[in-house]
Amino acid sequence: MRKLPALLSALALAGVLAQGPASAADPTTIKVGILLPLTGTFAAVAQTQRDGALLAIDAVNKKGGLAMPWGKVKVEADIADDEAKQDVGVRRFRYMVSEGVKGLGGQTWAPLAYAINALVAKEPLPYYPVCVMAKEAFQKGKLADSTFAAAYSPWTVGYMAGQSAIKTLGKKRIFFLARSDSFGWDMRDGVKAAAQELGAEVIGYDELPVGTGDYTTVLQKVAAAKPDVFIFAQFAADAVALLKQAYQMGLQKDMTIFNGFITNVVAKGLPPEALAGVYAMHYFYYDLDNFADKEVAKSAKEFTELYRAKYNSPPDAYAAIAYVAYSEMLRGFEAAKSFDPKKVSAAMFTNDGRFNTLKGPAKWRRDHAAEYKYAAFLVKGKSPAERKGDWDLFTVVDAMGGESVLPPLKSLGF
Repeated sequence: MRKLPALLSALALAGVLAQGPASAADPTTIKVGILLPLTGTFAAVAQTQRDGALLAIDAVNKKGGLAMPWGKVKVEADIADDEAKQDVGVRRFRYMVSEGVKGLGGQTWAPLAYAINALVAKEPLPYYPVCVMAKEAFQKGKLADSTFAAAYSPWTVGYMAGQSAIKTLGKKRIFFLARSDSFGWDMRDGVKAAAQELGAEVIGYDELPVGTGDYTTVLQKVAAAKPDVFIFAQFAADAVALLKQAYQMGLQKDMTIFNGFITNVVAKGLPPEALAGVYAMHYFYYDLDNFADKEVAKSAKEFTELYRAKYNSPPDAYAAIAYVAYSEMLRGFEAAKSFDPKKVSAAMFTNDGRFNTLKGPAKWRRDHAAEYKYAAFLVKGKSPAERKGDWDLFTVVDAMGGESVLPPLKSLGF
């Protein structure tokens, strides 16, 4: 009889040992990283990105968690500030990896997204940047197998801005102001490509670093050049400063002002008079009630109501990018039935890479860029008299999308 307790103890120990590895491989809770510049120039935009990511995580958890073969898995967010600095961002990325995150998204500053793409190319991790990542990062040989970008490159932003200004607004003489980094240079190249294709001309060019406060000298140069349209790459707090100064100098009286890529945060940071008549490309504008595609108008409204219920304001463009990115990351886990980066990457291309978003259908290209039916909306700032509420900021004028607004795959080495 003495052997029975010993036998039971041995069996119990064997059971614990057997369960250990299975439990580690089949978790009931996972963490995903949200790494954003929550302080500094891009902070206001980064906060909307964080909120969009958290909403996507909430949507999964409200269904009980990820539907994995071994059961439901809850998702937790691990949030950190990259400060839009290479060294800080890389260091905090590595810390998140050491803490065992199963996937990571984030970045507002394109150069840091490029750096993290290079890191996950060597040490695979599902990575879903929520900014417009440098065009170079999409090149074959530089693109990580596990990187999937819910937004396109700045080249596409510039191309859409240039095409909209020329084709929709009828402008032929462009002055372009870049930002002195990959975001600005890629956008410049996209504008030039549109101009060359459509018979317009870039008659003036300049560039300034992120964080510039005084744009007077450049704006005087723009005024002297007398372009039909002034397109610029400045973003977030930089865009607010530039638009205020352009308005104070009266540039809008002599030319069309066109902010390459805008958000509601930027628009809200401006006096209503300074926003009036300003054109811009918007990844997603919440009020699509009058948009011709009623299915897209319906899905946009549903997303807006979901966002309002949590945050008491309509979603901004970068909140929408983050929501799409994290929704796709989490869908990838479920489709792969695994957290293994290779399996998750392969799962992105099931159903020919097609997926649905809050702004209509999309698909993953071979360069892991999202190709949208509606990549961006051309919007025009409303005057104070046209506004019906605090967030009634823009009129949607047009939309652009499809593969034609993305760099040809051949140009990226595919």
